[in-house]
Amino acid sequence: MSSNTDGAKSHARRDLLLKIQSDAQTCWEESKVFQAEPGNKLPGPGEKFFGNFPYPYMNGLLHLGHAFSLSKLEFGAAYHRLRGSNVLLPFGFHCTGMPIKASADKLAREIQLYGNPPVFPVAEDDSSAEVAEDNQADQAAVAPDKFKSKKSKAAAKTGLQKFQWEIMRGFGLSDEEIAKFQDPSHWLTYFPPLAMEDLKAFGLGCDWRRSFITTDMNPYYDAFVRWQMRKLKKMGKIVKDMRYTIYSPLDANPVLIMIGQQVKVCSHKSMC
Repeated sequence: MSSNTDGAKSHARRDLLLKIQSDAQTCWEESKVFQAEPGNKLPGPGEKFFGNFPYPYMNGLLHLGHAFSLSKLEFGAAYHRLRGSNVLLPFGFHCTGMPIKASADKLAREIQLYGNPPVFPVAEDDSSAEVAEDNQADQAAVAPDKFKSKKSKAAAKTGLQKFQWEIMRGFGLSDEEIAKFQDPSHWLTYFPPLAMEDLKAFGLGCDWRRSFITTDMNPYYDAFVRWQMRKLKKMGKIVKDMRYTIYSPLDANPVLIMIGQQVKVCSHKSMC
């Protein structure tokens, strides 16, 4: 029988586990157990282990999918560390490419059109009758042992698009903070430190002295990528040629998909 007579749920065991976790992580940080230093001689077979994770893109917060995938690398690194190997686990944050720039431009357009903070128009839902008809037809047509998506045909056809400002609000950001993201460089200084804190709370055995972001805001990594591309081009592994692509006149740049904009297919010269 539980001794908790007032009906309130006890969190004592949970709180104890969280305290043990916090104490262990503090001990790791103070002892610098994840900082890899070079030895005095070349390592033999099995005496070193290097692991890396595909850089998560910094247009938002990390999510459970990152933790799930990263756990495999974390378990491998911890295993080799327990076997006495010198383990090096760095971590990078991906900031290169158009998604951040496109999101920043989208915020600027929303402010220009709807004010700061923006007041968005309320979309009229004229598909409610169609949704009800679709649901009734689906219930009658689908066998009980078959899987059917809960998303109706009408909802799938509408493809409701969220405003970028609303997406940023979903991260728990204030309107005053969101306005700063019109500057693409603000994304590079805001989200990586938050991701680092989440990864530390996750218990990642990373040598944080070897953490970095991409783009030319990091001249060292940028120089490495430039050297790599020149090297590959000299070896004939990459060429500059023409290909067909979807082009956004609004962004003046090739894009992967277009939503709610005029689509233009053109021939674009790129490295491929």
